[in-house]
This record gives sequence, C-alpha cells and structure tokens, in this order.
Amino acid sequence: MATSVFVWEGKTRQGTVQKGELAANSKEEVLALLRKQNILPIAVNAKPRELKLKFGQPKVTDKDVVILTRQLATMIDAGLPLVQCLDILGSQTENKTLSAVVVQVRSDVESGATFADALKKHPKVFDNLYVNMVAAGEAGGILDTILQRLAAYMEKFAKIKRQIKSAMIYPSVILFVAVAVVALLMVVVVPMLANMFGEMGQALPWPTRIVIGISNFLKGWGGLAVLVAIIGFFVGLKQFRKTEKGLRLTDSIALKIPVAGTLIQRVSVAKFTRTLGTLMTSGVPILEGLLIVSRTAGNKVVEESIMATRQSVSEGKTLAEPLSKAKVFPAMVVQMISVGEATGALDNMLNKIADFYDDEVDSAVAALTSMLEPMLMIFLGVTVGFVIIAMYMPIFQMGSLAGK
Repeated sequence: MATSVFVWEGKTRQGTVQKGELAANSKEEVLALLRKQNILPIAVNAKPRELKLKFGQPKVTDKDVVILTRQLATMIDAGLPLVQCLDILGSQTENKTLSAVVVQVRSDVESGATFADALKKHPKVFDNLYVNMVAAGEAGGILDTILQRLAAYMEKFAKIKRQIKSAMIYPSVILFVAVAVVALLMVVVVPMLANMFGEMGQALPWPTRIVIGISNFLKGWGGLAVLVAIIGFFVGLKQFRKTEKGLRLTDSIALKIPVAGTLIQRVSVAKFTRTLGTLMTSGVPILEGLLIVSRTAGNKVVEESIMATRQSVSEGKTLAEPLSKAKVFPAMVVQMISVGEATGALDNMLNKIADFYDDEVDSAVAALTSMLEPMLMIFLGVTVGFVIIAMYMPIFQMGSLAGK
C-alpha cells in the first residue's frame, strides 16, 4: 500500500490539544501511532494533495546527504532518540526529495524496522556502504561515531570529484571555442573567399584547395553526416559499455591512457583504501567490506581485482598476497598493507595510504590539466593558422603576379 500523509488532531493526558502530520499506510496506522504516544485522537484525515507544476523531483546530492548525516550524528550524540531526530530532519531538510525519504525512513523505524533496513529501501540516496556502516554502528552501539566517519568519508570523495570537475572546465571551454572558431571559418568565411577566388579564375595552391574542399563538404550533407557520426559513436560506446566485455575493455584502455590513466589508478587506490579502512574501523568484517568496496570501485578492472582478492582471503590467504598480483595496485601500497596485516593495524594503515593518495590525486589532476591546456592551444593555433594561411596564399600569389 502506498504511503500517504495524514493530518491529525488529538489531546494529551494533560488535556492539551496538539496537531501535526504523519506519514503512514492507513488511517488505522496513524491512530495506533498516536495511541503509542499517549495522544487521544480527535480527528485524522488524509492531507489533500497540492496541485503543483513540477519538472521532475529535485536531485539528492552528496552534499545534501553529508549535511543530513552530520546533523543526525550531532543529535544522536546529544542524546535525542532516533525517531525524534528523523522527525526533526524530515521537517527541516530543504531538499524535498530527501525530506520525503527521511519521513519514510522515520515511519519504517517507528514500525519496528532497524535504521539500516529502513535506509536500505532507498538505494538511490543511501548506497551499500552507507547502509552497512549504519548496521555496524547499530550493532556496536556507536551510531553517532559511525555517522561522523561516514560524513568525513563522503566529504573527502566529494572534494576529489570537485577537483576533477574544476580541472576539466578550462580545457572544455578551450575545446568548445576551438571547434566553434573552426566551424565559423569553414562555414562562413571560407565560402566567401572561395567565391572571390572562383571569379578570378586563378589556379589555387593545394592547401587552399584542401580547405575549400573541407568547407564544401561541411556545408552540404557532410556536416550533418559528421554530427550524426559523432553522436552515433558516443551512443554506441555507451551501449557497448553496458556489456560485460565492453565495460572491461574500455576500463582497461582507460587505465593505459597517459596521465589520465594514472589519475584513474590513483583515484581507485584512494577509494579502495579509504572505503575498506572506514568499513574495518566501523566493525564491518573484511570479506563483507571487500564485497562493498568492489561494488563501488567505479572501474571494472579494479572491481575484478578486488573480487579476486576477496576470494583469496576467503581461502585463508593474506590481503597483500593477491593484491600484489593485480597490476592496479602499486608495490608501495601492497607493502604497506602487508605491514598493516603483520602489526594488526590494517585499518589505520589503509587510512594512512588513503591520505597519501589524496595528495597523489591532486598531483595527477594538476598534471592532466598541465598536459591538456597546451595540447588544446596547439590544436587551436595549428588549425586556425592553417586555414588562414591557406586562404591568404592566393592573395599573396595575386600580389606577386601584379608586381611582376
């Protein structure tokens, strides 16, 4: 049965009239909940639906979940009951989608479900890592501590995402400008000069003929064909990546791309060590932790390496031994994990590796930006320069002929 919102009015034992709203599956469920709170129901009615023009539900961002997690951890640490915390957050959260999810989670918890099971019903907002860490926190009675660790973990990876996105902005703008300038030259400027050269009846140099030929191709059906080919390539690539073989092949190629492959590898190592270290610190068993980490790896080659490691660990081997066979993880990482296992401080060692690789990701992002910017500028300069020189060559020839 679908959950609805009910408006209720009732009296407390002291005779005070109270009003409010509750999300429940039926009116009878609302009545039962009110009685549990020692409130005598006077009226319970389904809240009328508001007519709103909506263009999709607002998306729940990582920042929204981090803020929610930190607020929840603070309130639980202050001694507030979980249901009351969720009730407060459900009414105060600005993101309406997340607010509705929190209200549903609170309703499930009130009905007797564990907090982790209630979160598990909303995988688009709370992933496997979140749910499993909350489950470990509930079992160990340290839910506030676990939530603080979760918030810190999410903030670190949100920072990495922001760094990569901001690093790609400038090269993307340069590439867009380069394509726009070349398209303008080919479609507008070159045809005007080509008509002028045609009226003169002069033999044109080969660079000029090449540029005019490309311009004529792009002006006709060729331009549309190029656009369709580009769109078709990306659509085909997306469909190919939906297959097991395609995903493995493209992710393997991505790891071998100069500079960009190094960045992907360092992000993967940072994510693996940070996630596994956080899970182990929170009391999640290592086999369960490796399973969760593999699902959130973001790269098929890395995922398969982690799953192979998990299989070896389940057979009684150490974590470092199978990781050393995977080409994804550098030797230094494997050696530090081996030391962590030997000293019984694997979780601390994983977090130290993650801290180190956070800085390495910064260096890789800077290197990628430093490489892309001059390459795009060279592409823009060479392409535009070739077109301009090609179109000026006939003018130079006419000038030399007139001089003779």
